[in-house]
Amino acid sequence: MSEPLSALNGASHDGIARIAEDGLQGMIILRGDLSAEAVGASVRAVAGVAVPQAGCIIGDRTGGVCWMSPDELLLLCPHAEADAHVETLRRGMQGAHGLAVNVSDARALFRLSGPAAREVMAKLCPVDFSPQAFAPGQFRRSRMAQVPAAFWMSNEQTFQIICFRSVAGYVFSLLKVAAQPGSQIGMF
Repeated sequence: MSEPLSALNGASHDGIARIAEDGLQGMIILRGDLSAEAVGASVRAVAGVAVPQAGCIIGDRTGGVCWMSPDELLLLCPHAEADAHVETLRRGMQGAHGLAVNVSDARALFRLSGPAAREVMAKLCPVDFSPQAFAPGQFRRSRMAQVPAAFWMSNEQTFQIICFRSVAGYVFSLLKVAAQPGSQIGMF
């Protein structure tokens, strides 16, 4: 049996911010009625946290829940645990309308860090990244140039970025160009 590999095998780049493909990440899409007790209890059983408010993340990449839409969550866990967590979710939601799918191998995760991380993101996404508008604990789906992406800040200078695995090379290249030395704008 072959070993799973991340999309870019840990590629990294240093510019006005540090970019790193963050390795294998367990990711589970859960669709259903987020207010249903069976859904909430199943999420707590797997992630150890409650369903987050709209536009938020609770936890971190080792055990977190991201609000994706009114009927969709993204659960984060260690890559090796994703299949078992999907089964736990399915058993817990039995009788409730819902779907849990392991999408770990269809996604890539990047970490963008440093004092200019907000500037790099602002060059690529149509989002207000000022500290007053976007802070740690908030989660957002948007576009990064020509592709969909989702992201959150794990601290004031670090973004976690999720994209489809098929566009990981493109996203890495976008981030590298936006982080070129000498390209700081001084906006944040």
